[in-house]
Amino acid sequence: MAKNAKFRVPFRRRREGKTDFRQRLGLLLSGKPRLVARKSLNNVTAQLMSYDEKGDVVLVSAHTKELVKMGYKGHCGNLPAAYLTGLLLGKKAVKEGAEEAILDKGLHRATKGAAIFAVLKGALDAGMDIPHGDEIIAEEERLNGTHVKNYAESLKEDADAYKKQFSKYLEKGLNPEDLPEHVAELKEKILNL
Repeated sequence: MAKNAKFRVPFRRRREGKTDFRQRLGLLLSGKPRLVARKSLNNVTAQLMSYDEKGDVVLVSAHTKELVKMGYKGHCGNLPAAYLTGLLLGKKAVKEGAEEAILDKGLHRATKGAAIFAVLKGALDAGMDIPHGDEIIAEEERLNGTHVKNYAESLKEDADAYKKQFSKYLEKGLNPEDLPEHVAELKEKILNL
């Protein structure tokens, strides 16, 4: 590890692969709250955070588990779930009076159409003002689940593969071909909160 006096040990959160402090400083200098979007395999979390000397303060948060409580029957780790989570967060933030933010993608790589940018699109559709480039956001058909519907229709011929791939959807009582309509219903429910 440290062999001489010139060696500098990185900050603990940098060593753990959790924080890019150079990026964080740039975001904090903007003076705006940060829209922090994080995705795991089965869930998406979105938080609106502001800086405080004692530690960051969460102003508003949304999680895909809240969507399940609202009646969402799809998978909580896909693009439509990320979009709806961003929409829910944006709606809550606008109610609280926080209409402006800046996206904090953390250590995630900026890949076109990623779930983090689906959260961003949801927050934008809820009325928030967040600087972004339109080319990074996924197409509308991916945000509303049409790609899942098309894949389900192509798998329909092979009944075993269809049941294996969409077993959780069918278990919850949602036909995968009806996902776009289901997402539209939930979107309407969130916008009317």
